[in-house]
Amino acid sequence: MMETQNLHWWQRGVVYQIYPRSFKDTTGNGVGDLQGIIEQLSYLNDGTPRSLGVDAIWLSPFYPSPMADFGYDVSDYCNVDPLFGDLATFDRLVEEAHRRGIKVIIDWVPNHTSDQHPWFLESRSSRDNPKRDWYIWRDPRPDGSPPNNWGSFFGGPAWTFDEHTGQYYLHQFVKEQPELNWRNPEVRAAMLDVLRFWLDRGVDGFRMDVIGLLIKDAELRDNPPDPNAPPDLPPNDIFGRQLHIYNWDQDEVHEVIREIRRVLDEYDDRCGIGEVWGELPRWIKYYGENGDELHLPFNFRLLWLPWQARAMRRSVDELEAALPGFAWPNYVLGNHDQPRLASRFGGEAQARAAALMLLTLRGTPTLYYGDELGMENGVIPPEKVQDPQGINLGVERTRDVARTPMQWNAGPNAGFCPAGVEPWLPVSADYATRNVAVQSEQPRSILNLYRKLLWYRRHSPALYGGSYRSLDVEHEDCFVYLREAGDERRLIALHFGSTPCHISIPGEQSGMVAISTYLDREGREDLSRLELRPYEGLLIEVTK
Repeated sequence: MMETQNLHWWQRGVVYQIYPRSFKDTTGNGVGDLQGIIEQLSYLNDGTPRSLGVDAIWLSPFYPSPMADFGYDVSDYCNVDPLFGDLATFDRLVEEAHRRGIKVIIDWVPNHTSDQHPWFLESRSSRDNPKRDWYIWRDPRPDGSPPNNWGSFFGGPAWTFDEHTGQYYLHQFVKEQPELNWRNPEVRAAMLDVLRFWLDRGVDGFRMDVIGLLIKDAELRDNPPDPNAPPDLPPNDIFGRQLHIYNWDQDEVHEVIREIRRVLDEYDDRCGIGEVWGELPRWIKYYGENGDELHLPFNFRLLWLPWQARAMRRSVDELEAALPGFAWPNYVLGNHDQPRLASRFGGEAQARAAALMLLTLRGTPTLYYGDELGMENGVIPPEKVQDPQGINLGVERTRDVARTPMQWNAGPNAGFCPAGVEPWLPVSADYATRNVAVQSEQPRSILNLYRKLLWYRRHSPALYGGSYRSLDVEHEDCFVYLREAGDERRLIALHFGSTPCHISIPGEQSGMVAISTYLDREGREDLSRLELRPYEGLLIEVTK
């Protein structure tokens, strides 16, 4: 086990994801911007427990983009879209964040560009253009159909025919997102220079979008059908009906990621976080055999589980058992692509217990903006759906529900944008009571629970860097574990059930409750008969 005093910032800290479009609008156009983030940095961490207490922010894309997929279709990797500000504003953001001790992580979208990127405009101009091979072009099959059977994440085939040059280009998202050919050394060199551009501006790390997709099967073979695909998928959901054998997670991708890591290692203490999926043995490979790939492959395993103690414990224990000694764990319970945590798990009481779990497991937690308020899925009328996934695959699949504006106060538009301005997505109906200003004045609000947990964690070596061991208790609705560093021991008891229960903690006699998720309980407890209320979580100080 690594000594807690030797941990990197990305190991001991907490990351907070900001979706810039939805955080704070300072220009009155209904879309959040970089200046809005600057103005709210003190909310995130001003050095005192009055603030949230996060250690790093991760910004979803803010690059120039036609916004076919809201910034994940990049037309210039080395600039800022005027919608969000400019490079000078970005530089001020980094400076102001660093002044407060907040690290800055930005999204890097290496798998695809916008179809308006100058590289692609050149590539599609002719078959003999020098940048033709920067993207993945193939001839039609003899019958004129696409080169293979791959589907797009967002519905339909993963290929679009270009009339001008008579070939198809690959895009596993919308057709406006053609995929770069990472087998081309020139592409690699250009994209690694993008990293250096932002590293030179003081960026502390990157969240790397769909990093496991960079290398495709060299022969572009057809994917086999998935015999377990849900029977009720929309007719155009080709992707959902396939086993993804050839379109992602190819063994050759690891050499590419090692090359990316070498660029990060040219700079002092920077962090590479990757969006990867897959079964545990394949997922772990993204750390690298010698810890020379991603610092943190995003671990989404808890995010997709039901609200069940056994399922959560099994996932955590399996991860802990499988990780090599050099690999640092991490956990995620919400992001811009998934329904809101409170809606998935059943409500605010469950969201409170989930917060305690996320912030006390071993490893780096990533929070999603608004989860600290208990924000639930927004209600998006069909005519206001913006997300291409929801437009193409049905409104029930829209990711817009997790991207509604941050709720700052009870004023017009929840303080996100000025009165009389229509925000880009509707503000949630509960904003008058579920917002930063109101919850800051409520001692037992979920926001104040997050603040208390974050600041407690910051000063607890057992929590930010100690060992993890789950404990057996005779109640199927409880997940109990011990965190230890030196003489410091912290017991976490999580109750996933809707009725009160009593549990006996093996090997422990008594302990001091430091935090209850209801924020109304402290003091010494008998751990041989510990009472837990519905969905209650306790953080307990125990001694040897």
